[in-house]
Amino acid sequence: MKVLGVESSCDETGVAVVDASASGVPRLLAHALHSQIDMHQAYGGVVPELASRDHIRRVVPLARQVLGEAGLVLGDIDVIAYTRGPGLAGALLVGAGVACSLAAALGKPVLGVHHLEGHLLSPFLASDPPEFPFVALLVSGGHTQLMRVDDVGHYELLGETIDDAAGEAFDKSAKLMGLGYPGGPALARLAAFGDPSAFTLPRPLLHSGNLDFSFAGLKTAVRTQLLRLSNVCEQDKANLAAATQEAIVEVLVRKSLAALKQTGLKRLVVAGGVGANALLRSQLNAECAKREVRVHYPELSLCTDNGAMIALAAAMRLQRGAKPALNQGFDVRPRWELAAA
Repeated sequence: MKVLGVESSCDETGVAVVDASASGVPRLLAHALHSQIDMHQAYGGVVPELASRDHIRRVVPLARQVLGEAGLVLGDIDVIAYTRGPGLAGALLVGAGVACSLAAALGKPVLGVHHLEGHLLSPFLASDPPEFPFVALLVSGGHTQLMRVDDVGHYELLGETIDDAAGEAFDKSAKLMGLGYPGGPALARLAAFGDPSAFTLPRPLLHSGNLDFSFAGLKTAVRTQLLRLSNVCEQDKANLAAATQEAIVEVLVRKSLAALKQTGLKRLVVAGGVGANALLRSQLNAECAKREVRVHYPELSLCTDNGAMIALAAAMRLQRGAKPALNQGFDVRPRWELAAA
C-alpha cells in the first residue's frame, strides 16, 4: 500500500510517499519540502495569505518530484493523505483541495490527518523507532503538550500550555532581541556564546504540581531585562539568549520527567520543531539515562512540518483499520484537539 501525504498547515509545503505494504512500521520512499522562511522574513512572521498562495505554487511540483524519486506514477498510489488541521485555514485548504481533487480524479480514497499526530508519530521513521506505550512531549511553534500514547489514536492529554507555547517563547524572545525570523534557531545559535547565569529568569509553573506549561511570563521577563540595560551589547544579547534557552529547556525537561514518573512509563518521545534544540536533547538524554528511560526523536530533517509525517500517520491509521473516504469534499479543522482525533 503506497500512501501519498501532503502537508500545508503553515509555512512549509511538504509531500512524501510511504510504503505500508509490509508488516511493521511503514517505510519512507521519498519526501520533499519547501520552506517559506525567506518569503516571510521581511514581515517578521508568517503572513497567512502569502503562505496559502505559495502552497499553491509548490505542491504540484513537489508531488511530481517525490513520485519521480520514488520511481512511481500516480496510478501506483493507493491512498492520498493530507493535513486536515490544526493550522492556518487558507493554507490547510490548499493541501486539502489538492489531495481531494487528485483522489477524485484517480478514483482513490483520501484520509485527513491531524498535524500533531504526524509530529507525534514521526520518530517511527527514525533509525531507532519507539514502541508503544510512551510519553510524548510535543513542542513546536504553536503547541506544547505532554501526552500518554498507548497506540495510534489512543492519546491522553497530561498537560499543555495555558498561553504561549515553547516555540513562541523562543520566537518572541528572539524578536525582542532583534534577532529576526525565525527566532528560535537564531536564539539557540546566539546562546552558544552566552552565559546563562548572567540573567535570572523565571521558570513558570515549574512547581505548579501539574503538567501544564506557561511561557508568556518568560517573554515579559526577557523584555524587562532588555529595558533595564542602557546599552545592549552583543555579549548582553548572547547572555540573555542563553538564559532564555536555559529557562525554557529546564521547564520542558522537568515536566517531562514528572510525566514519566506519574505514568510509570520508561519511554519518552520528543517531537516538533523545538525537539531539534541541541540543549533540550542533551539535557533530556542525560536525565533520562539516569532513570533508565529511553528517549526517541525524529530525524533532524523531519522535526519541522513535513509530508513524511502525514503520510506515515495515515499509513499507521490504515494499518489499524481506518477507513479512508471516497469522493470527500474540502474538509479542514483549523482548531482540532489531538485527544479527539
